[in-house]
Amino acid sequence: MSSPALHPEAYKAIVELALQEDLGAEGIDLTSAWVVPAQVQASAAVIARRAGVVAGLKVAGAVFNRLSPQITCTQKIEEGSALSPGQVLLELAGPARAILTGERTALNFLQRLSGVATLTRSFVEAVAGTPARITDTRKTTPGLRALEKYAVRLGGGVNHRFGLYDAVLVKENHATAAGGVGQALRLARQGARDQGRRVRLMAEARDLDEVRSAAAGDPDRILLDNMDLDELRHAVHFLRREAPQVEIEATGDVTLDNVRQVAETGVDFISIGALTHSAPALNLSLLFAGA
Repeated sequence: MSSPALHPEAYKAIVELALQEDLGAEGIDLTSAWVVPAQVQASAAVIARRAGVVAGLKVAGAVFNRLSPQITCTQKIEEGSALSPGQVLLELAGPARAILTGERTALNFLQRLSGVATLTRSFVEAVAGTPARITDTRKTTPGLRALEKYAVRLGGGVNHRFGLYDAVLVKENHATAAGGVGQALRLARQGARDQGRRVRLMAEARDLDEVRSAAAGDPDRILLDNMDLDELRHAVHFLRREAPQVEIEATGDVTLDNVRQVAETGVDFISIGALTHSAPALNLSLLFAGA
């Protein structure tokens, strides 16, 4: 399982881009610059409006510190912790202008990442007691993949491959172009040998015939794509008997309503694109002291 740690280099550039998007070419917040005197100091807190799982506190802090090194950011809860309505996540103190300027950008990151962590935790809890682990996909917001996959880890999930560069995943169109799942895996394995690389080989299979073909290619993992529960059970039974070394993943059309049933078929992993492409933002607010 990947470590939940997040290196500052993973979010430094995206924080800069987000602030440029809000402040424009002149780098100015007109309202705060014209309404709030430069010398005014303030204290504020980020507060949860709903229950959930917190993710992104370090990113939010980076937003405020980029605007003013004089702002102190004090985390009041650990990343990945459960939140209750009204709970304080982050306390801020420093120039009022800079806090106001960074408010929306910081909250955008916090709400988005906490939403991903919260939805992930719901899926993880739904399969508790089974061997299945919840994993993400590449269906992430462009530019935010490292952050969203970090939030998945905080929610208790595990990360799939990060991109096209770190693993082979033979999908339907690859198989069609290569002449079948088995042939695609053989070509991928040869390509890895030719470059002297050891990479994980994975393949999707849509039915039992493709499962057999994929298993013959000796991949590290087979993804059972959009199979119903009976098909999943048959595929798991076959693979446990004929290819016990292969990891088994269920993918496609998994929801909170059916994830427990999918887990009980005996798969090792369940991948869910919704963790990152459809997670609702967690409702958070930033309030000045006395507001």
